[in-house]
Amino acid sequence: MRPAGTDVRKRLEILAGPPRLAEPSFAQDVASGLGSDPKRLPSKYFYDELGSALFDAITLLPEYYLTRAETEILRQWGWEIVRALGNPVEFVELGSGSAVKTRILIEEALRIQRTLHYSPIDISSEALRASAEMLVERYPQLTVLAYAADYFAVLRHGALRRPGRVMAMFMGSNIGNYEPAQARELLRTLGAGLKSGDGILLGADLKKDARTLQLAYDDPAGVTAAFNKNLLGRINRELGGDFDLDRFRHVAEYDPGAGCVRSYLESQCGQLVRIEALQAAISFAPGERIHTESSYKFSEQDVRALARDCGLRLERSWLDAQERFSVNLLIC
Repeated sequence: MRPAGTDVRKRLEILAGPPRLAEPSFAQDVASGLGSDPKRLPSKYFYDELGSALFDAITLLPEYYLTRAETEILRQWGWEIVRALGNPVEFVELGSGSAVKTRILIEEALRIQRTLHYSPIDISSEALRASAEMLVERYPQLTVLAYAADYFAVLRHGALRRPGRVMAMFMGSNIGNYEPAQARELLRTLGAGLKSGDGILLGADLKKDARTLQLAYDDPAGVTAAFNKNLLGRINRELGGDFDLDRFRHVAEYDPGAGCVRSYLESQCGQLVRIEALQAAISFAPGERIHTESSYKFSEQDVRALARDCGLRLERSWLDAQERFSVNLLIC
């Protein structure tokens, strides 16, 4: 008799991925960001254990429409999306997280093909393993080759070249968290790692009225504020900072010209904050801000221009019923 779980283990492999280029540590990024003018902190540090839990809570808020709108699109149009490149198809996903929405497309693909190969890439090895194990347990026809690594490290080493037709997924409007030049670099690098005829499924939040965006990024319950302030809490916990979170307020502002919601932490008074690990004291003037995140919004023309600039072609877009969000197929 075959031992329980043997088949599952054969269908799951998690690789550490190519070595990353030397990158600044959390402490180095904090020292650089808080020493700059204007002050800034990278949004990638939002997602410690507490930050991840707070973001999960944000996705359930009535004001935060993005997750629900994208899920609606996948549920309504998933059958068409997985057929768009022809079948069989293989999936690659950047920033897979818990892969909750991806399951919709996995199930649709397995309705029309006998097996499916899925390669998620995520920097969090713990989240990646938990998600991958759940998927191979749930879907006997699924094989998972996962990469616990930085997107660019995997893409630049050509690790994603697969013999079959590939649909690479970058969902959740994550592309909007990159500055425009960085977004183009990411898509060019992704496209270079794929073959002619492969596709990129890109989630992009659409431009809309300022009030809707304001509420999505500054909800009345204060969950987004807690998520943003957790960056300062993380500095306190990990670097010995003495930030008083009550002395900072969360600010989210929509710039319609740039099509961007920018988030800040604003000092409510003049103050001096010490960070033990940096052996530094950081001064704040009343009203001085730390920039923590940019969230760019798109029109169809913006997505088409982005694709063209990256040597890709916008083949098809799917929208939710209220036309708040788009899922776009770009062809290599």
